[in-house]
Amino acid sequence: MSFAKDGPGRAVRWVLAAAVLSLFPACQQMQAEAIDIPETLVISEGPFMAGSDSAERETGYRLDEAAYGHSVTRQNGWYDRERPRGEQTLPAFAITKTTITNQQYAAFVAETGHRAPDVTPGTWRGYGLIHPYERTRRHAWDDGSPPAGRAQHPVVLVSHADALAYAAWMSRKSGVTWRLPSELEWEKAARGADGRLFPWGDDFDQSRLNSHDQGPFDTLPVGRFPEGHSPYGLLDAAGQVFEWTSSPGNPGRYLVKGGSWDDKGCGVCRPAARHARPETLKHILIGFRLVRDL
Repeated sequence: MSFAKDGPGRAVRWVLAAAVLSLFPACQQMQAEAIDIPETLVISEGPFMAGSDSAERETGYRLDEAAYGHSVTRQNGWYDRERPRGEQTLPAFAITKTTITNQQYAAFVAETGHRAPDVTPGTWRGYGLIHPYERTRRHAWDDGSPPAGRAQHPVVLVSHADALAYAAWMSRKSGVTWRLPSELEWEKAARGADGRLFPWGDDFDQSRLNSHDQGPFDTLPVGRFPEGHSPYGLLDAAGQVFEWTSSPGNPGRYLVKGGSWDDKGCGVCRPAARHARPETLKHILIGFRLVRDL
């Protein structure tokens, strides 16, 4: 090495620069460890059976009728709009094992100043939902902090845009791109490749999910129903809360999947079931989970 022009100082600068560059991967790792990275499951590449046929939809309607004692979902054709049963193929991806929790979302709120989950009385009334506004208070945050005792509950009262903002923040913090799952990605992770009616099989079992059949009529800490796992190990894919997807419904709406703690039956808890909600809606029944590409 020649020091003819800059002397030994140039060599020192090269050594220091190399040392700094060698620290970049470590710095990125430390940055990722500074936040609560959700546990993920790998969903393998390949085909799977999506959607429903008339026999599955009939099963959904009969479950609802037995649970509620009426035929409202049948009369309104809730399940008639499901994707026709057929084979779909997706590349491999990773998906969070559970929905995003209040604790995980709190780090995002604290760092960015993003509006904490809540809704005003007037906005709630404008939704025209059957749940009284008072019921939202147990899920609403206080001064930027999650409700006491609910750190591990799924975050709710978040709009579609709120979920996207959290995904963008996670991407910046971790150096990995996170996003909402498409309807098909969500469905494959929730039911596996064989087209089963529920994550665990073809028979409804109210002991395997948080629904109104025997649940507390409220959210619960994520992962409380390990026997309700999908073939890939996904938890809380039936019941607990509906989940935002990236798949649009009617203009200004996005599909939600999974059913909730409010549902009985539980025809709507089937992975094939789908309906669209306004993208601005902040509901006590809707949360989200994320995916990342492999």
